[in-house]
Amino acid sequence: MKLYLVTDEKACLGRDLFWVVEEAVLGGVTLVQLREKNLGTQQFIEKAIRLKALLEPYKVPLIINDRVDVALAAQADGVHVGQQDLPYTEVKKMLPEHYMLGLSVETKKDVQEAEAWELSYLAVSPLFNTPSKTDTAPAWGMEGLRWVRANSRHPLVGIGGLNAVKAAEAVSQGADGIAVISAICSAESPRRAAQILLKSITNAALNP
Repeated sequence: MKLYLVTDEKACLGRDLFWVVEEAVLGGVTLVQLREKNLGTQQFIEKAIRLKALLEPYKVPLIINDRVDVALAAQADGVHVGQQDLPYTEVKKMLPEHYMLGLSVETKKDVQEAEAWELSYLAVSPLFNTPSKTDTAPAWGMEGLRWVRANSRHPLVGIGGLNAVKAAEAVSQGADGIAVISAICSAESPRRAAQILLKSITNAALNP
């Protein structure tokens, strides 16, 4: 979860999504989430199977956004759900025991509720305001992240409006990793962007 890439076809600026993902992985991305809100089920499954095959040689896990059926069909490594998706209890019943399960938290109430649940991580969302996601609660900011760290037993991933400087700050304030969309998908060189982000958060973790 150190450097987590969430895919977005539009953010790739017309470039092949699979090329962008592979370049990002070569640059140091450690986890990939396939996020597709508008694809039909069969197309989503086919894309997930292809991405799983691409990531497997690099030993990078594939997480599917929201769709448990797609994750199971593609033999992905886990599922990520938001506050408007299927509830935790339903998702947990459907997932095999070894699957990862991540949850977006947008409010203090979300964090407190999640304390009773077995989760692989919480995505603190959004950490900063971002054009990639406009349907969320107000940004947490660094003060909010510190509150989540003090009140959660789960690993934390910060997402939303992160660049190399803000990513390092997030790690220094309690995040176990950071997740990005446009910072890698829209970068001129996704590989170089991933390298810079990874170096920044690694240094922050070593020198809190």
